[in-house]
Amino acid sequence: MRIERKDRSEATILHADLDSFYASVEQRDDPRLRGRPVIVGGGVVLAASYEAKAYGVRTPMSGREARALCPDAIEVRPRFDAYSEASRAVFEIFDDITPVVEGISVDEAFMDVGGLHRISGTPLKIAADLRKRVATEVGLPITVGLARTKFLAKVASAVAKPDGLLEVAPGTELEFLHPLPVRRLWGVGAVTEGKLADAGIRTVGDLAAFGEHGLCGLLGRGAGRHLYALSMARDPRRVETGRRRRSIGSQRALGRRPKNEADIEATLVAIVERLGKRLRGADRVCRTVVLRLRFDDFGRATRSRSFLECTDRTDIIMAVARGLLDDAKPLIRERGCTLIGLSLTNLDDHDSVQLSLPFESDHAADLDIAMDALRNRFGRDAVTRAVLVGRHHGDDAPMLPD
Repeated sequence: MRIERKDRSEATILHADLDSFYASVEQRDDPRLRGRPVIVGGGVVLAASYEAKAYGVRTPMSGREARALCPDAIEVRPRFDAYSEASRAVFEIFDDITPVVEGISVDEAFMDVGGLHRISGTPLKIAADLRKRVATEVGLPITVGLARTKFLAKVASAVAKPDGLLEVAPGTELEFLHPLPVRRLWGVGAVTEGKLADAGIRTVGDLAAFGEHGLCGLLGRGAGRHLYALSMARDPRRVETGRRRRSIGSQRALGRRPKNEADIEATLVAIVERLGKRLRGADRVCRTVVLRLRFDDFGRATRSRSFLECTDRTDIIMAVARGLLDDAKPLIRERGCTLIGLSLTNLDDHDSVQLSLPFESDHAADLDIAMDALRNRFGRDAVTRAVLVGRHHGDDAPMLPD
């Protein structure tokens, strides 16, 4: 559902972002961890408390690097069930405050609180009340940015972290935005930041002064127009609810220890099994499989392949995923592999699939449904593939509904 609002003269869009979500849950549940540098994860850092971040610990660096930066850090194993429950509790508060909530991830969301003055007060009061409720009812710190646009609300929350509240008042947008470094703009990664720096552009104000025409020549028409619009605080997007995602994915960090090809392939099989179950559980089908790899030298590679017809069958997705991995094995042998991920994209609803001739007997889809039912009733590992027996490939991270 898209909420259309003609009057955007008031700052009514909130971006709420839980601070160091996994680490904050661990500190909430174990008083001994409060005020201490906490790292969630072992081989790879999944989350770090602000005390650990002060030493330079970041995700997703290796545990070895994190320990070198912060020898006194306390490592804890992730508890994804606890994170999922905390996320549900926070989103219940979001939904209680306003019906216009757009979830971005399990720990952040956009909200439009326009029109709630008589019910809940000003947007700034609503934002303050939201932070208080999350702190008292869920026990977690949350930062909120408030502005007229989604982009500025998100930037405001990033600037206000940790555990803060910042409003970008109407008429002060450029005053707030222009002194910030260009990396605050959506779409500016390390490569683009380097190109801009070479042109003498380091702040958002520098970028705005460079002009749209100059940026198009430097970065290309699409990127140039996009970044110039953001530098002038232009973002027409509305807070949307009920929009279904166009892709789902999962990844596993493998660490820097040597891995044989059998281990890597078994990890891929485990990912496909989980994604296939998620796909069918959401009554979705996919058209494209995307394999992502990260190497020992921190380089990355992406491979993808599309089907002629959309599918939710694990055997078909598995065959394509294994084919993509086989194609990438020469690179893995040469450069090692520290992370493997898989995404199913170009999703559509299951009832939109066109049946095709011939209608041959094929029980693979029935097998998938039976396997899903057994796992739902008796646990994920009640029925598994032989290659996965005795292997542990990590718990499922919390996620928004598919």
